[in-house]
Amino acid sequence: MSRSTITVDVWSDIACPWCYIGKRKFEEGAGAFDGDVEVRYHSYELAPDTPVDFDGSEIDFLATHKGMPAEQVRQMLDRMTVTAAEVGLAYDFDALRHTNTLRAHQVLHYAKARGKQLELLERLFRAHFEQGRHLGRDDELADLASDVGLDRADVLRSLVSGEYAGDVEADIAQARELGISGVPFFVFNGKYGVSGAQSPQTFAQVLTQVAAEDVARVE
Repeated sequence: MSRSTITVDVWSDIACPWCYIGKRKFEEGAGAFDGDVEVRYHSYELAPDTPVDFDGSEIDFLATHKGMPAEQVRQMLDRMTVTAAEVGLAYDFDALRHTNTLRAHQVLHYAKARGKQLELLERLFRAHFEQGRHLGRDDELADLASDVGLDRADVLRSLVSGEYAGDVEADIAQARELGISGVPFFVFNGKYGVSGAQSPQTFAQVLTQVAAEDVARVE
């Protein structure tokens, strides 16, 4: 009997440091799972009111957005940097350019339609958290999309036309319907939800459990 593929829908935001860490942990867990997994990422905006060109550092943004003292934010980011390093990521919050992620989500839908979503998502995360690239600007997004083999000029056309704006809105609306209030959020086979950047072992266990239930249902 051929085994079925487990579908994992992930709500995520490019500006979310836990989402990149969660991506790494999920990938490790999926790699330890003896089965087939299809991953589909969906748009979520943690701070939709963020301007494209925020005048300040990540510390400035979080201190304002969360109402926390700047020193407390710095300590939080230092801890986050250590956590990211544990999964092989080199976060650079001093270089990070805080921006609105709506346009980045549109490009991810463009990439999804062309079978390149996972490659572009990885490229955007790395650009944002490790390289200080500005993901709110169309030219920068088109450059990054071309890095994974997408047509730069056509990406710009898509952004200017708002081709995938409706898809982003639909993802965010679906998140509201599901009661998702934070990301990353993983939904397995459309019915089991897991919130946060869990351990690879947890993800592997959930995949194994879902697979076992699929087999039992078929039998």
